[in-house]
Amino acid sequence: MKADFKYNRLDKNDVAVLLVDHQSGLVNLVQDFSPDDSKTAYFALADAAKYFKLPTILTTSFEDGPNGPLVPELKALFPDSPYIARPGNINAWDNEDFVKAVKATGKKQLLIAGIVTEVCVAFPALSAREEGYEVFVVTDASGTFNKTTRDAAWARMTQAGCQLMSWFGVACELHRDWRNDVEGLGVLFSNHLPSYRCLITSYMAGRNADRK
Repeated sequence: MKADFKYNRLDKNDVAVLLVDHQSGLVNLVQDFSPDDSKTAYFALADAAKYFKLPTILTTSFEDGPNGPLVPELKALFPDSPYIARPGNINAWDNEDFVKAVKATGKKQLLIAGIVTEVCVAFPALSAREEGYEVFVVTDASGTFNKTTRDAAWARMTQAGCQLMSWFGVACELHRDWRNDVEGLGVLFSNHLPSYRCLITSYMAGRNADRK
């Protein structure tokens, strides 16, 4: 490890979330995660963004074509968030309205997830790094054709200074301390992790018994 390494944690006061091209046509291409795991992860990330009140930007690429519209449940979660339907730009960062929306948040840390990983995630992630943003790629809320293309994309992004995280790691790093809100974080985890629901149910039952 480098002697000058500095652990820059996600700061909920300086983070924006970019959900890139979670479109009805593209989700069918995801093969590096199971359909259930993939869907769980991107909705969990979306719920985490809502829970931590993070500015969130939605974007699609050529949605009138084969990529299809944004997954409607995601759009419903963020009715007041910027929604950039790119007419054809493959790299979201090539779209002026998208970049303006990102800069308008005033945040310097970007959480990026999208489909597919080596294009819809990697291209804007690399572009944002070039402009000096701290970029955190939410790996399990993204997806692509297979593990080979995914791993190549991950390697390319990490070499550029992007950090790879899971949605669960993102939530924990943003929250910092369980004592900030035990029940709120517990509900977030329980809603997307069945095994965690059992853990929290057991904990809450014990806590309620202690109060009696």
